Amino acid sequence: MVYEHLLREAEHHGLDIYEKPMTLTVKGLYADGAIWINKHIPNTAEKVCILAEELGHYHTSAGNILDQTKIVNRKQEQRARTWAYEKLIPLSVFVEAHKQGIQNRYEFAEYLGVSEHFLESAVQRYKEKYGLYVSVDGYTISFEPLGVIEFFEF
Repeated sequence: MVYEHLLREAEHHGLDIYEKPMTLTVKGLYADGAIWINKHIPNTAEKVCILAEELGHYHTSAGNILDQTKIVNRKQEQRARTWAYEKLIPLSVFVEAHKQGIQNRYEFAEYLGVSEHFLESAVQRYKEKYGLYVSVDGYTISFEPLGVIEFFEF
């Protein structure tokens, strides 16, 4: 469902999406209004994460950033990934998952329809951005250990 939603969003922006066989080291690419996803990716959760990152490149990147030895290109890569994290795992879903009784990272990744690796990377990025915790709508999201704290008024 998440993958189809991202496909519709890409089409809304006039992007063409192609699933093509690619070398195993390349999972996805964005260039000139087209996104390519490696057809050999084994599961939908990983495809979701890759498509979100490539959409992030559409929204945040400019030029050829394949040479990751250049700091300017690494910064654009990070912006695209951060865009994907915020798109698929906004802070509000930590609270939603808490309310749904999600107990661990595996369940949380399943709930979101993303890979555990992507979830872990998103949590790490949020920790870099906000520190060990952040407050959202009367809840405190802790990134280490991962959890949500709900404050009650007496």
